[in-house]
Amino acid sequence: MDMHTVVVGTSGTTADDVVAVARHGARVELSTAAVDALAASRLIVDALAAKPEPVYGVSTGFGALASRHISTELRAQLQRNIVRSHAAGMGPRVEREVVRALMFLRLKTVASGHTGVRPEVAQTMADVLNAGITPVVHEYGSLGCSGDLAPLSHCALTLMGEGEAEGPDGTVRPAGELLAAHGITPVELREKEGLALLNGTDGMLGMLVMALADLRNLYTSADITAALSLEALLGTEKVLAPELHAIRPHPGQGASADNMLRVLAGSGLTGHHQDDAPRVQDAYSVRCAPQVNGAGRDTLDYAAVVAGRELASSVDNPVVLPDGRVESNGNFHGAPVAYVLDFLAIVAADLGSICERRTDRLLDKHRSHGLPPFLADDAGVDSGLMIAQYTQAALVSEMKRLAVPASADSIPSSAMQEDHVSMGWSAARKLRTAVDNLTRIVAVELYAATRAVELRAAEGLVPAPASQAAVAALRAAGAEGPGPDRFLAPDLAAADAFVREGRLVAAVEPVTGPLA
Repeated sequence: MDMHTVVVGTSGTTADDVVAVARHGARVELSTAAVDALAASRLIVDALAAKPEPVYGVSTGFGALASRHISTELRAQLQRNIVRSHAAGMGPRVEREVVRALMFLRLKTVASGHTGVRPEVAQTMADVLNAGITPVVHEYGSLGCSGDLAPLSHCALTLMGEGEAEGPDGTVRPAGELLAAHGITPVELREKEGLALLNGTDGMLGMLVMALADLRNLYTSADITAALSLEALLGTEKVLAPELHAIRPHPGQGASADNMLRVLAGSGLTGHHQDDAPRVQDAYSVRCAPQVNGAGRDTLDYAAVVAGRELASSVDNPVVLPDGRVESNGNFHGAPVAYVLDFLAIVAADLGSICERRTDRLLDKHRSHGLPPFLADDAGVDSGLMIAQYTQAALVSEMKRLAVPASADSIPSSAMQEDHVSMGWSAARKLRTAVDNLTRIVAVELYAATRAVELRAAEGLVPAPASQAAVAALRAAGAEGPGPDRFLAPDLAAADAFVREGRLVAAVEPVTGPLA
């Protein structure tokens, strides 16, 4: 567990804090202002609960059953029942980091003082996170409207001491046992509290924040692999000149071109495109890498803007307003988050596609400008990296299927009360798969490009210092260089881990300086 502490206040949180809690086990504390805001909003809810007039979420049923007024003696049961009935997820378990992000982001909204939840409920949420207890949440159950209902319900069930959860040792046990083992008292939910724990975009938002962190690393990594491929193909770096990108001023394009140019600085391989088989221009997958990578970067920036707005939001229904009103709203609809999740799946698929095209070019003796077929040691006896490209192609094909938008769909629910939903949770789930696949695709290009650069070096051409640093670090990480055929999967796995953990970027930046 990370000893870093994240203090939750009344005005949202940051992407860095989400990653710290979700991935690195940072502790969570409630600020004094948050505790005060929680207490103040609870006074408003208690006052409304004492009145004879029905108030949605406080003294009524939910969704299509909101027309029923619930008597005082049944309200605690009502709140328990909504959690139990909504904890209806099915399918494989969701990853621990996703569940921790989900819980932390729900706590962020609760702490805003707009939900009417008591301070002790919020403190229990923090205690569960700090104890390393992770509710069992399932893949299916959210339509991305009225929030991520089933996933959040499974988390709320743990707060009640019911259902199942994973302990810090990785063992799944009854939640009540885990709470007791850590000295945490289960909560007894009161008016509005069950509903407030379920109504949010927290799952899809948490997955968006983590995908952005991963994709930032992957886009920089892909700039590096594109430069390595350009170098191995004896291409020209002139297309990366700043003045060319200044006349089409997309910021991401300029950043990617600059990254590539810095990786290629000092290369003895570039600029040979007019040698034995003259080329006026390099192929699109080489020449247009900054345009494609850059467009993806700009999409990441837009998605980060949306994520930032959502991180600053208090998503619940109804909400407690500063003037004391408790009002119904539609802020739980996941459309803003769902759209950008789908946008990211599209650009990730295209990035994977252009990486694969460069890999294929490196392996094809008719287009690789003198490299051996499939970068094999003894072509015919050895197959080289032929099947590595097959694996990469299979991943790209899957990426294209994952790029089909989830947010274009909607299935009505709750007896047509919830007649248009966002499917944002589904968009987030497929994006996680896409990011995993993209990492592998970039790793295959890296593996092929470094082998090709080494083969050029064996011919007496001197690679760029940054390229040499990337090759050396990858070899030290266990991905071997040119030679006779061997069991290839371990090398590809080593390259995958090297990219996934940010070690490719870390290897070249001492030479290039910080890359965008």
